[in-house]
Amino acid sequence: MDHSGHGMMMDMPPFTLGRGLEFSGDPFFMIGCLLGLALYGWGVVRLRMRGDAWPVGRTVAFALGVLSVWLVMCTKLNDYGMVMFSVHMVQHMVISMLSPILLLLGAPVTLTLRALPTAGRGRKGPREWLVALLHSRYMRIITHPAFTIPLFIASLYALYFTPLFDFLMESKTGHIAMMVHFLAVGLVFFWPIMGVDPGPHRPGYVMRMLELFAGMPFHAFFGIALMMGSEPMIGTYMHPPASLGIDPLEDQQAGGGIAWAFSEIPSVVVLLALAYQWYRSEQRQSRRSDRAADRNGDKELAEYNAYLASLQARGR
Repeated sequence: MDHSGHGMMMDMPPFTLGRGLEFSGDPFFMIGCLLGLALYGWGVVRLRMRGDAWPVGRTVAFALGVLSVWLVMCTKLNDYGMVMFSVHMVQHMVISMLSPILLLLGAPVTLTLRALPTAGRGRKGPREWLVALLHSRYMRIITHPAFTIPLFIASLYALYFTPLFDFLMESKTGHIAMMVHFLAVGLVFFWPIMGVDPGPHRPGYVMRMLELFAGMPFHAFFGIALMMGSEPMIGTYMHPPASLGIDPLEDQQAGGGIAWAFSEIPSVVVLLALAYQWYRSEQRQSRRSDRAADRNGDKELAEYNAYLASLQARGR
């Protein structure tokens, strides 16, 4: 098997960030990004047209999530990722850990449920089918920590340390399938942790933090294993194009450093989001308690006034 970039990139110039962000559209991800933005925009417009509000912050978060996918899959960065392991690892980390968090902060499922019309009594439409899917046994399984955490870990070790990675990189279809898998795994892993959209599992805030930290150490160990390798471990990147002027072992070690360092970024983002949600939840609970206390106080005051009125009537 030819591992020198599959004959596609032999005459590539040295990698620079400026060239890396030039337009190099992958039709599959380009269509997916445009479709995602269009559907989300349709949902927001539909809510606004009927007078309902939708937080601007959620729209911005979702747009940034789509933009992050576009940057790593629809630019020259994707071309370099086919021949440089370090660039591929940037793609992997962004599309599996940063993009899912931003997309989930946009609450696309909540928006969909609010935007879709109800089918009416006794009938089922898209909204009813979506609700049924969210409460199905299938969704309970794939969003349970016993499934999401092992899947998140296996997506690293079982892919990169077996011949499966080289097999997928032999074709454009395999490469696209791998990237879609990374994005899907990230969405499934972070969905119950973020807790923005409704789902079959809604653990408490402490449990969400534990789920988050359960997977991160394995991510760091994966990066350290790549950094400490004494020889290239992945066949696809053993023979980079000579025009790049890179050493495959140094490139692998750089990729391991990226994987190790990047595991900290989503942890911080998610923790900040959870802390904010926790704070908002406590504020809402406090307001409910205050309203309940006010109602009880008003009731007690009314009863006391009625008691005084009865005493006064007796005195007369």
